[in-house]
Amino acid sequence: MNYIEQIDRNNIPQHIAIIMDGNGRWAQLRGKERAEGHQAGAATVRSLVENCVRMGVRYLTLYTFSTENWNRPAAEVAALMALLFEQIEEEIFVKNNVGFRVIGDMSLLPDKVRERLEACIARTAGNDRMTLVLALSYSAKWEITEAVRSLARKAKAGEIAVEDIDEKMISQELTTNFMPDPDLLIRTGKEVRLSNFLLWQAAYSELYFTEVLWPDFDNEQLHKAVYEYQHRQRRYGLTGEQVTNEEK
Repeated sequence: MNYIEQIDRNNIPQHIAIIMDGNGRWAQLRGKERAEGHQAGAATVRSLVENCVRMGVRYLTLYTFSTENWNRPAAEVAALMALLFEQIEEEIFVKNNVGFRVIGDMSLLPDKVRERLEACIARTAGNDRMTLVLALSYSAKWEITEAVRSLARKAKAGEIAVEDIDEKMISQELTTNFMPDPDLLIRTGKEVRLSNFLLWQAAYSELYFTEVLWPDFDNEQLHKAVYEYQHRQRRYGLTGEQVTNEEK
């Protein structure tokens, strides 16, 4: 099936989040070093960004490096940081009018990487066709913990009442407060879990798991995921009949 021809352009997910899994296994299956898998994965990112822009996606969040990933072998972490530094190409943002943001604990990043990221964020601040968000040195538990600490400090200072804390207030304290929750969350690479990614925000996201390794996740694979998303009924706790009646 040619999925791009089957996609409803009036029902494109506004926010797609992706757990990009399988770079290392992709390389090992080909007798290559894991770093070469990460390089191949970076090429997939560039293609995917431009495809999402064409489809009309407003936010694309990519799980790039988790807080747990700092525990990987030092050589692999160093290679990932070097690749990240090299692959932040402002040309793709300028050409496609794409803004750039980062969520995660940037204080843990090497200085030159953090400075490169901050410069790109500043230079693309006015781009508004789509926003590319990297979840970098990120974990959902870290993010929620930071939000709880912030609210606790405000309550202690008398800025808010504990009784007033609700879901909206918590969401505003999260690093993702500038964008809507993901409509579609994709994980490549066969594993079927969220791995500490957007746990609060993905409460009602449509989940899509595929065995395709990230470097092989091409545009047609993305179109397939969007096509499946469009053929699901988003209920948000309601019955199917209630949703159907609301849509009439």
